[in-house]
Amino acid sequence: MTHVIFYEKPGCSANAAQKALLIAAGHTLEVRNLLRWPWTPKTLFAFLEPLLVPEWFNRAAPEIKSGRLAPELLDAASALACLLAEPLLIRRPLMEASGMRVVGFDAEHVDAWIGLGPLKEAQIGGNCPLGDRSAANCTRVSSEPLRDDSSTACKRGIQRNLDDEWRG
Repeated sequence: MTHVIFYEKPGCSANAAQKALLIAAGHTLEVRNLLRWPWTPKTLFAFLEPLLVPEWFNRAAPEIKSGRLAPELLDAASALACLLAEPLLIRRPLMEASGMRVVGFDAEHVDAWIGLGPLKEAQIGGNCPLGDRSAANCTRVSSEPLRDDSSTACKRGIQRNLDDEWRG
């Protein structure tokens, strides 16, 4: 079948179920840690480019669920800076195979792309029930100050122009 590069959050039960479905469908996986991968603006944007900015984000991330981060209010450069500073915010999994890159795991899309066989969407799982550690406080809806090193990195990333780095 197809060899898939699968970027996951280690320990996420939804990612584990998605990997199991891909393997059951006969695919081989090269699993990578999404949180520790050395992303650059260009390599991450290659996955995200076809999507609207809010679709880049993991809606289950604590900063988004709590309303402290509103992806709908971010422009592409600011959103990319946040994702690079805090990869927990990246919608997952990221997958790469057959010259294509995919964000998230939509069963119908994955089936049309590389094939899943007669597997049901209900088997795929949703948000990771294990929870997430606190994400960076990038551009915020609340007036709370930025708190940690990753937030500071995100803030610096937003302040500089990334356009030349991630589009070129």
